[in-house]
Amino acid sequence: MTFFSKKTLRLLLLPALLLLTGCAGSSKETADSQENTKLSAVATIFPQYDFLRAIGGDHLDLHMLLSPGAESHSFEPTPGDMITVSECDLFVYVGGDSDAWVETILDSVDTSNKEVVTLMDCVDTVAEETVEGMETHGHAHDHEDEDEDADHEDAHEHEDADHDEAHEDTDHEDVHGETSHDHAHESHGEQDEHVWTSPKNAMRIVQKLCDSLCRLDPEHADDYQANTASYLASLASLDEEFSDVTAIASRHTIVFGDRFPFRYFADAYGLDYYAAFPGCSSESEASAKTLSFLIDKIKEEQIPVVFHTELSNEQMTDSICEATGAKKLLLHSCHNVSKDDFESGATYLSLMEQNASALKEALN
Repeated sequence: MTFFSKKTLRLLLLPALLLLTGCAGSSKETADSQENTKLSAVATIFPQYDFLRAIGGDHLDLHMLLSPGAESHSFEPTPGDMITVSECDLFVYVGGDSDAWVETILDSVDTSNKEVVTLMDCVDTVAEETVEGMETHGHAHDHEDEDEDADHEDAHEHEDADHDEAHEDTDHEDVHGETSHDHAHESHGEQDEHVWTSPKNAMRIVQKLCDSLCRLDPEHADDYQANTASYLASLASLDEEFSDVTAIASRHTIVFGDRFPFRYFADAYGLDYYAAFPGCSSESEASAKTLSFLIDKIKEEQIPVVFHTELSNEQMTDSICEATGAKKLLLHSCHNVSKDDFESGATYLSLMEQNASALKEALN
Protein backbone atom coordinates (compact mmCIF):
# COMPACT_ATOMS: atom_id res chain seq x y z
CA MET A 1 0.00 0.00 0.00
CA THR A 2 1.37 3.40 -1.00
CA PHE A 3 1.06 6.23 1.52
CA PHE A 4 1.19 9.91 0.66
CA SER A 5 2.34 12.90 2.64
CA LYS A 6 0.06 15.84 3.34
CA LYS A 7 1.92 17.83 0.73
CA THR A 8 1.50 15.13 -1.91
CA LEU A 9 -2.15 14.62 -1.05
CA ARG A 10 -2.76 18.33 -1.46
CA LEU A 11 -1.23 18.29 -4.93
CA LEU A 12 -3.17 15.21 -5.96
CA LEU A 13 -6.56 16.02 -4.49
CA LEU A 14 -6.98 19.76 -4.86
CA PRO A 15 -7.27 19.86 -8.68
CA ALA A 16 -9.76 17.01 -8.63
CA LEU A 17 -11.77 18.63 -5.87
CA LEU A 18 -11.98 21.95 -7.70
CA LEU A 19 -13.04 20.22 -10.91
CA LEU A 20 -15.62 18.00 -9.26
CA THR A 21 -17.17 20.70 -7.12
CA GLY A 22 -17.62 22.79 -10.23
CA CYS A 23 -19.34 19.93 -12.05
CA ALA A 24 -21.48 19.02 -9.08
CA GLY A 25 -23.45 22.23 -9.01
CA SER A 26 -26.28 21.06 -11.23
CA SER A 27 -26.82 17.83 -9.28
CA LYS A 28 -26.88 19.72 -5.97
CA GLU A 29 -29.37 22.22 -7.36
CA THR A 30 -31.56 19.31 -8.46
CA ALA A 31 -31.40 17.81 -5.00
CA ASP A 32 -32.28 21.17 -3.46
CA SER A 33 -35.23 21.55 -5.82
CA GLN A 34 -36.59 18.26 -4.52
CA GLU A 35 -36.81 19.83 -1.06
CA ASN A 36 -34.86 17.11 0.65
CA THR A 37 -35.25 18.04 4.30
CA LYS A 38 -32.83 15.47 5.69
CA LEU A 39 -29.46 16.57 6.97
CA SER A 40 -26.50 15.13 5.12
CA ALA A 41 -23.94 13.64 7.52
CA VAL A 42 -20.64 11.98 6.64
CA ALA A 43 -18.51 9.89 9.00
CA THR A 44 -15.09 8.58 8.07
CA ILE A 45 -15.27 5.33 10.07
CA PHE A 46 -17.73 3.06 11.86
CA PRO A 47 -17.83 4.39 15.46
CA GLN A 48 -19.04 7.89 14.63
CA TYR A 49 -21.25 6.51 11.87
CA ASP A 50 -23.00 4.30 14.41
CA PHE A 51 -23.25 7.10 16.97
CA LEU A 52 -24.89 9.35 14.39
CA ARG A 53 -27.21 6.54 13.33
CA ALA A 54 -28.42 6.19 16.92
CA ILE A 55 -28.82 9.94 17.49
CA GLY A 56 -30.18 11.08 14.15
CA GLY A 57 -32.50 8.26 13.22
CA ASP A 58 -34.62 8.95 10.16
CA HIS A 59 -33.68 12.63 10.10
CA LEU A 60 -30.22 11.94 8.66
CA ASP A 61 -28.96 11.03 5.23
CA LEU A 62 -25.89 9.24 6.61
CA HIS A 63 -22.79 8.07 4.76
CA MET A 64 -19.66 6.23 5.94
CA LEU A 65 -16.53 6.72 3.85
CA LEU A 66 -14.65 3.60 4.95
CA SER A 67 -16.23 0.56 3.34
CA PRO A 68 -17.04 -2.35 5.69
CA GLY A 69 -14.13 -4.78 5.74
CA ALA A 70 -11.58 -2.23 4.50
CA GLU A 71 -8.26 -1.47 6.21
CA SER A 72 -8.84 1.76 8.07
CA HIS A 73 -5.25 2.93 8.58
CA SER A 74 -4.47 2.98 4.86
CA PHE A 75 -7.65 4.71 3.69
CA GLU A 76 -7.26 7.22 0.89
CA PRO A 77 -10.24 9.23 -0.40
CA THR A 78 -11.62 8.92 -3.89
CA PRO A 79 -12.80 11.97 -5.88
CA GLY A 80 -16.33 10.85 -5.06
CA ASP A 81 -15.51 10.89 -1.35
CA MET A 82 -14.23 14.43 -1.72
CA ILE A 83 -17.50 15.57 -3.24
CA THR A 84 -19.49 13.82 -0.52
CA VAL A 85 -17.51 15.62 2.19
CA SER A 86 -17.66 18.99 0.47
CA GLU A 87 -21.46 18.88 0.13
CA CYS A 88 -22.49 17.46 3.50
CA ASP A 89 -23.99 19.42 6.40
CA LEU A 90 -22.09 17.53 9.12
CA PHE A 91 -18.68 15.94 8.72
CA VAL A 92 -17.19 13.80 11.49
CA TYR A 93 -13.65 12.44 11.44
CA VAL A 94 -11.09 11.16 13.94
CA GLY A 95 -8.47 13.88 13.58
CA GLY A 96 -5.21 11.98 13.86
CA ASP A 97 -2.40 11.44 11.38
CA SER A 98 -4.47 8.88 9.48
CA ASP A 99 -6.83 11.74 8.54
CA ALA A 100 -4.14 14.00 7.05
CA TRP A 101 -6.13 14.13 3.81
CA VAL A 102 -9.07 15.82 5.55
CA GLU A 103 -7.28 19.15 5.96
CA THR A 104 -6.74 19.35 2.20
CA ILE A 105 -10.46 19.03 1.54
CA LEU A 106 -11.64 21.32 4.32
CA ASP A 107 -9.16 24.00 3.29
CA SER A 108 -10.61 23.89 -0.20
CA VAL A 109 -14.35 24.21 0.51
CA ASP A 110 -16.66 26.66 2.24
CA THR A 111 -17.31 25.34 5.75
CA SER A 112 -19.25 28.35 7.02
CA ASN A 113 -22.55 26.45 6.86
CA LYS A 114 -21.08 23.09 7.80
CA GLU A 115 -20.52 21.49 11.21
CA VAL A 116 -17.19 19.68 11.49
CA VAL A 117 -16.57 17.45 14.51
CA THR A 118 -13.19 15.93 15.32
CA LEU A 119 -13.33 13.00 17.72
CA MET A 120 -9.95 13.76 19.23
CA ASP A 121 -11.16 17.25 20.13
CA CYS A 122 -14.07 15.80 22.10
CA VAL A 123 -11.93 14.05 24.74
CA ASP A 124 -8.63 14.22 26.57
CA THR A 125 -6.12 12.38 24.40
CA VAL A 126 -3.04 10.40 25.38
CA ALA A 127 0.07 9.51 23.44
CA GLU A 128 0.37 6.18 21.73
CA GLU A 129 2.82 4.08 23.69
CA THR A 130 5.17 1.15 23.30
CA VAL A 131 5.10 -1.33 26.17
CA GLU A 132 7.64 -3.96 27.11
CA GLY A 133 8.18 -6.54 24.38
CA MET A 134 6.33 -4.59 21.69
CA GLU A 135 7.65 -4.04 18.16
CA THR A 136 8.54 -0.38 17.62
CA HIS A 137 8.88 -0.16 13.82
CA GLY A 138 6.40 -0.26 10.95
CA HIS A 139 4.09 2.52 12.09
CA ALA A 140 1.14 2.89 9.75
CA HIS A 141 1.48 6.68 9.56
CA ASP A 142 5.21 6.76 8.74
CA HIS A 143 4.53 8.02 5.24
CA GLU A 144 5.45 11.69 5.26
CA ASP A 145 8.01 13.06 2.82
CA GLU A 146 11.57 13.89 3.81
CA ASP A 147 10.85 17.49 4.75
CA GLU A 148 7.97 16.45 6.97
CA ASP A 149 10.03 13.62 8.43
CA ALA A 150 12.60 16.19 9.51
CA ASP A 151 9.92 18.30 11.17
CA HIS A 152 8.51 15.18 12.82
CA GLU A 153 11.91 14.25 14.20
CA ASP A 154 12.37 17.76 15.58
CA ALA A 155 9.02 17.48 17.29
CA HIS A 156 10.02 14.14 18.80
CA GLU A 157 13.29 15.60 20.07
CA HIS A 158 11.36 18.38 21.75
CA GLU A 159 8.93 15.94 23.31
CA ASP A 160 11.72 13.66 24.47
CA ALA A 161 13.23 16.61 26.33
CA ASP A 162 9.95 17.14 28.14
CA HIS A 163 9.07 13.47 28.34
CA ASP A 164 9.10 13.09 32.11
CA GLU A 165 6.82 16.07 32.67
CA ALA A 166 4.42 15.22 29.84
CA HIS A 167 4.35 11.59 30.90
CA GLU A 168 3.38 12.51 34.43
CA ASP A 169 0.68 14.93 33.29
CA THR A 170 -1.03 12.95 30.54
CA ASP A 171 -0.05 9.34 30.17
CA HIS A 172 -2.06 7.93 33.02
CA GLU A 173 -4.88 10.37 33.51
CA ASP A 174 -8.26 8.73 33.08
CA VAL A 175 -11.79 9.27 34.20
CA HIS A 176 -11.27 7.09 37.27
CA GLY A 177 -8.10 8.87 38.32
CA GLU A 178 -6.32 5.50 38.19
CA THR A 179 -3.11 4.42 36.57
CA SER A 180 -2.12 1.22 34.83
CA HIS A 181 0.73 -0.21 32.78
CA ASP A 182 3.13 -0.78 35.64
CA HIS A 183 5.45 -2.60 33.26
CA ALA A 184 8.02 -0.68 31.21
CA HIS A 185 6.51 1.57 28.56
CA GLU A 186 7.41 4.50 26.36
CA SER A 187 5.08 7.14 24.93
CA HIS A 188 5.33 8.33 21.33
CA GLY A 189 4.81 11.93 20.28
CA GLU A 190 1.79 10.95 18.21
CA GLN A 191 -1.53 10.98 20.03
CA ASP A 192 -3.48 7.73 20.12
CA GLU A 193 -6.42 8.04 17.76
CA HIS A 194 -8.62 5.25 19.09
CA VAL A 195 -10.51 7.47 21.50
CA TRP A 196 -13.90 5.73 21.10
CA THR A 197 -12.72 2.44 22.66
CA SER A 198 -13.55 3.85 26.10
CA PRO A 199 -17.33 4.04 26.63
CA LYS A 200 -16.78 7.12 28.77
CA ASN A 201 -15.13 8.83 25.81
CA ALA A 202 -17.96 7.59 23.62
CA MET A 203 -20.41 9.42 25.89
CA ARG A 204 -18.55 12.69 25.41
CA ILE A 205 -18.42 12.21 21.66
CA VAL A 206 -22.13 11.39 21.43
CA GLN A 207 -23.05 14.55 23.33
CA LYS A 208 -20.91 16.66 20.99
CA LEU A 209 -22.59 15.08 17.96
CA CYS A 210 -26.01 15.77 19.42
CA ASP A 211 -25.10 19.42 19.98
CA SER A 212 -24.01 19.75 16.35
CA LEU A 213 -27.20 18.17 15.02
CA CYS A 214 -29.35 20.44 17.18
CA ARG A 215 -27.57 23.52 15.85
CA LEU A 216 -27.98 22.38 12.26
CA ASP A 217 -31.56 21.21 12.61
CA PRO A 218 -33.33 22.89 15.56
CA GLU A 219 -36.69 21.71 14.24
CA HIS A 220 -35.82 18.16 15.27
CA ALA A 221 -33.72 19.01 18.32
CA ASP A 222 -36.16 17.32 20.70
CA ASP A 223 -35.78 14.05 18.80
CA TYR A 224 -31.99 14.29 18.79
CA GLN A 225 -31.88 15.02 22.50
CA ALA A 226 -34.28 12.18 23.35
CA ASN A 227 -32.29 9.72 21.25
CA THR A 228 -29.07 10.94 22.82
CA ALA A 229 -30.41 10.56 26.36
CA SER A 230 -31.41 6.98 25.63
CA TYR A 231 -28.08 6.18 24.00
CA LEU A 232 -26.08 7.78 26.81
CA ALA A 233 -27.97 5.59 29.27
CA SER A 234 -26.95 2.52 27.28
CA LEU A 235 -23.32 3.67 27.24
CA ALA A 236 -23.41 4.28 30.99
CA SER A 237 -24.70 0.73 31.51
CA LEU A 238 -21.93 -0.56 29.29
CA ASP A 239 -19.34 1.37 31.27
CA GLU A 240 -20.73 -0.02 34.51
CA GLU A 241 -20.57 -3.55 33.10
CA PHE A 242 -16.89 -3.19 32.22
CA SER A 243 -16.19 -1.70 35.64
CA ASP A 244 -17.92 -4.64 37.31
CA VAL A 245 -15.97 -7.15 35.22
CA THR A 246 -12.64 -5.64 36.18
CA ALA A 247 -13.62 -5.08 39.82
CA ILE A 248 -14.12 -8.79 40.48
CA ALA A 249 -11.42 -10.07 38.11
CA SER A 250 -8.66 -12.35 39.37
CA ARG A 251 -6.12 -10.64 37.11
CA HIS A 252 -5.82 -7.30 35.31
CA THR A 253 -3.45 -8.10 32.45
CA ILE A 254 -4.49 -8.75 28.87
CA VAL A 255 -2.35 -9.95 25.96
CA PHE A 256 -2.74 -9.25 22.24
CA GLY A 257 -0.99 -11.16 19.48
CA ASP A 258 -1.85 -8.21 17.31
CA ARG A 259 -2.05 -4.42 17.26
CA PHE A 260 -3.24 -2.77 20.45
CA PRO A 261 -5.81 -0.01 19.74
CA PHE A 262 -7.23 -0.14 23.29
CA ARG A 263 -5.09 2.38 25.17
CA TYR A 264 -8.10 4.45 26.29
CA PHE A 265 -10.03 1.33 27.22
CA ALA A 266 -7.14 -0.06 29.27
CA ASP A 267 -6.66 3.25 31.07
CA ALA A 268 -10.38 3.55 31.84
CA TYR A 269 -10.58 0.14 33.53
CA GLY A 270 -7.15 -0.16 35.12
CA LEU A 271 -5.77 -2.85 32.81
CA ASP A 272 -2.17 -3.69 32.05
CA TYR A 273 -1.39 -5.10 28.63
CA TYR A 274 1.20 -6.70 26.42
CA ALA A 275 0.92 -6.70 22.65
CA ALA A 276 2.88 -7.30 19.49
CA PHE A 277 2.40 -3.85 17.97
CA PRO A 278 1.07 -0.36 18.81
CA GLY A 279 -2.46 0.44 17.70
CA CYS A 280 -1.52 2.16 14.44
CA SER A 281 1.24 -0.20 13.36
CA SER A 282 1.27 -1.39 9.76
CA GLU A 283 3.02 -4.63 10.72
CA SER A 284 1.37 -8.04 10.86
CA GLU A 285 4.41 -10.23 11.48
CA ALA A 286 6.43 -9.75 14.65
CA SER A 287 10.04 -10.68 15.24
CA ALA A 288 11.04 -13.91 16.94
CA LYS A 289 12.07 -11.81 19.95
CA THR A 290 8.59 -10.31 20.33
CA LEU A 291 6.91 -13.67 19.80
CA SER A 292 9.16 -15.31 22.40
CA PHE A 293 8.52 -12.50 24.89
CA LEU A 294 4.73 -12.83 24.63
CA ILE A 295 4.85 -16.62 24.89
CA ASP A 296 7.05 -16.47 27.98
CA LYS A 297 4.86 -13.78 29.56
CA ILE A 298 1.70 -15.83 29.02
CA LYS A 299 3.29 -18.91 30.56
CA GLU A 300 4.78 -16.94 33.44
CA GLU A 301 1.53 -15.21 34.39
CA GLN A 302 -0.73 -18.09 33.30
CA ILE A 303 -2.74 -15.85 30.98
CA PRO A 304 -5.73 -17.88 29.73
CA VAL A 305 -6.66 -15.80 26.66
CA VAL A 306 -4.81 -14.15 23.79
CA PHE A 307 -6.77 -11.48 21.96
CA HIS A 308 -6.77 -10.45 18.32
CA THR A 309 -8.50 -7.47 16.74
CA GLU A 310 -11.12 -7.42 14.03
CA LEU A 311 -10.13 -7.96 10.40
CA SER A 312 -6.59 -9.13 11.27
CA ASN A 313 -5.04 -12.26 9.77
CA GLU A 314 -4.80 -13.80 13.29
CA GLN A 315 -1.68 -15.76 12.34
CA MET A 316 0.49 -14.48 15.17
CA THR A 317 -2.29 -14.99 17.70
CA ASP A 318 -2.69 -18.56 16.45
CA SER A 319 1.04 -19.20 16.86
CA ILE A 320 1.04 -17.88 20.43
CA CYS A 321 -2.02 -19.91 21.37
CA GLU A 322 -0.51 -23.06 19.89
CA ALA A 323 2.68 -22.54 21.91
CA THR A 324 0.93 -21.72 25.20
CA GLY A 325 -2.42 -23.48 25.15
CA ALA A 326 -4.19 -20.15 25.64
CA LYS A 327 -7.57 -19.53 24.05
CA LYS A 328 -7.93 -17.13 21.13
CA LEU A 329 -10.65 -14.51 21.44
CA LEU A 330 -11.66 -11.35 19.59
CA LEU A 331 -11.67 -7.98 21.32
CA HIS A 332 -13.34 -5.67 18.83
CA SER A 333 -12.03 -2.10 18.61
CA CYS A 334 -15.04 -1.07 16.46
CA HIS A 335 -12.66 0.78 14.11
CA ASN A 336 -14.37 -1.03 11.28
CA VAL A 337 -16.65 -4.02 10.84
CA SER A 338 -16.82 -6.80 8.31
CA LYS A 339 -19.34 -6.62 5.50
CA ASP A 340 -21.32 -9.45 7.08
CA ASP A 341 -21.42 -7.72 10.47
CA PHE A 342 -22.46 -4.44 8.87
CA GLU A 343 -25.26 -6.06 6.90
CA SER A 344 -26.47 -8.01 9.94
CA GLY A 345 -26.85 -4.78 11.92
CA ALA A 346 -23.83 -4.82 14.23
CA THR A 347 -23.55 -1.71 16.41
CA TYR A 348 -20.99 -0.19 18.74
CA LEU A 349 -23.11 -1.35 21.67
CA SER A 350 -23.50 -4.93 20.44
CA LEU A 351 -19.79 -5.27 19.68
CA MET A 352 -18.80 -3.83 23.04
CA GLU A 353 -21.20 -6.20 24.79
CA GLN A 354 -19.34 -9.05 23.11
CA ASN A 355 -16.11 -7.48 24.38
CA ALA A 356 -17.46 -7.53 27.94
CA SER A 357 -18.03 -11.27 27.73
CA ALA A 358 -14.60 -11.86 26.20
CA LEU A 359 -12.88 -9.68 28.80
CA LYS A 360 -14.60 -11.51 31.65
CA GLU A 361 -13.23 -14.80 30.37
CA ALA A 362 -9.74 -13.37 29.88
CA LEU A 363 -9.49 -11.92 33.40
CA ASN A 364 -10.63 -15.01 35.30
